[in-house]
Amino acid sequence: MNSPANSPMDNETPVDVLPPIRFDTKIAVLLRDDLETWQRLNVTSFLVSGLGPAVPEVIGEPYEDADGTAYLPMFRQPVLVFEGTKEVLKAAHARALARALPRAVFTSDLFATGNDRDNRAAVRAVEAGELDLVGLAVYGPRNGVDKVVKGARMHP
Repeated sequence: MNSPANSPMDNETPVDVLPPIRFDTKIAVLLRDDLETWQRLNVTSFLVSGLGPAVPEVIGEPYEDADGTAYLPMFRQPVLVFEGTKEVLKAAHARALARALPRAVFTSDLFATGNDRDNRAAVRAVEAGELDLVGLAVYGPRNGVDKVVKGARMHP
């Protein structure tokens, strides 16, 4: 274990004097407002799991504690969670498609499936405009994402 006197941070600028990091991009999750609590958590975790592999720049560096124990990297920026009606979700989905932003969807059908293959088949069986969306994750320029989630409110 490193002592504070010869910590690896000695050669770096102390965190408390670095300017805050601002992002010109945004990660947003939009949930349908009639979901149960467990569904909100489940849908959010599934939705954001798709962003890292598709958009690797959203992933930060791995973490390490003072004992040198390594932890997995996470998103480099906050994930904003919104909620809205079924109609708000449908409109947001259409705007995300029109803007060609990276996105992930979760439909009500996925609550009845038990594996990835069946999840993908359930989505594939329905045309885009007819999906019974309960969640949408989107990533892109801040202003573009803001326009996609227009009409939604921050999740309480």
